Amino acid sequence: MANHRPTILHVLHTLRRAGAEVLVKDLTAALRDRYRFVVAALDEGGELEKPLREGGAEVAILDRRPGLDRRCTGRLTDLIESYGVDIVHAHQYTPMCYAAMAGRRGRIRPKLIFTEHGRHYPDRRRLKRIAANRLMFNGRIDRITAVGEFVKRALVSNEAFPPQRVEVIYNGIQPERFERGDLPDAATVRRELNLPANRPVILHVGGLRPVKDHGMAIDALAHLHAQGCPAVLVLVGDGPERQAIFERAEQRGVGKFVKHLGWRGDVERLWRGADVALNCSLSEGVSVALLEAMAAGRAVAATDVGGNGEVVIHGETGLLSPRGNAEALADALRRLLDDAALRRQFGQAGNRRVHAHFHQRDMHRTYQAMYDCLRPPLSAAA
Repeated sequence: MANHRPTILHVLHTLRRAGAEVLVKDLTAALRDRYRFVVAALDEGGELEKPLREGGAEVAILDRRPGLDRRCTGRLTDLIESYGVDIVHAHQYTPMCYAAMAGRRGRIRPKLIFTEHGRHYPDRRRLKRIAANRLMFNGRIDRITAVGEFVKRALVSNEAFPPQRVEVIYNGIQPERFERGDLPDAATVRRELNLPANRPVILHVGGLRPVKDHGMAIDALAHLHAQGCPAVLVLVGDGPERQAIFERAEQRGVGKFVKHLGWRGDVERLWRGADVALNCSLSEGVSVALLEAMAAGRAVAATDVGGNGEVVIHGETGLLSPRGNAEALADALRRLLDDAALRRQFGQAGNRRVHAHFHQRDMHRTYQAMYDCLRPPLSAAA
């Protein structure tokens, strides 16, 4: 009885490398001695399949078809039945809908947690979804969490979930990973990446997707060059916008100053070679990439959207500028790149902020407490 580990099923869109997916990977590895984990991707697998399995989780890819895929719902129900799932933790709205439907079809009725990580842009109130939430889903969800206050406000205003039911659990990272003494210095990283030693380096980490608005990053870089600031923009990540980004860079005359590294597993080393962190998204939840940049002691230039203002304190850990305003973003970058003392000041403040408010240890403890509250009594589990 004492050795029984309740089973938790995480439901995600994909297993590509992104904020929610990395959170699940780290959480399952951290709590695997206490819980058995199964991770299901509705749409497709990805780079995180292998580390999830190495961390002790079972992995299933459901290959969801367009529209409402009842076959996918059935496969999710089969997973719940075959693994004897006690708790389903659904990440984002569509996985929550499938989890809620699947959890009511079989003989096992697991507890359901819904975590919202971010919002689509533009985000608006939809009456059909509000009706569905009230009539179908709200009563089936045992706990609702949001990764930040902005996300909570969106769940309340645009989805009509009761505010008292939505708990904020901030994303967290391991800042110590970015403070290790064995990490290389800037000169070493720049040599490895074939970056000029005498040019400012701006680093952007994130998927090459429309919501990240890399086009504005290119426009801001072009403004910097027009002002005589010969910065290099380094992109870490990949996605469907890759070709469009580089076509825009060529059109703006800065193509040779944009370097694409794809996805990297050593981002803590890459930050050592960067002067400034960039985030120019149209919308964000609580960006793990920004937290990692701040943990690495890098000042941030970011758009003032979504949860960015909860992570970055304007004038203290970085500079925020309006969405879609490339000139304002370029001005923020120029201010940081021209003032090494200000960069150090912001970077040190950002590191302290991550330790105080966004540590992974605290996030894991909060999720563990939630799981412990929802898990079945040992007598029933046995």
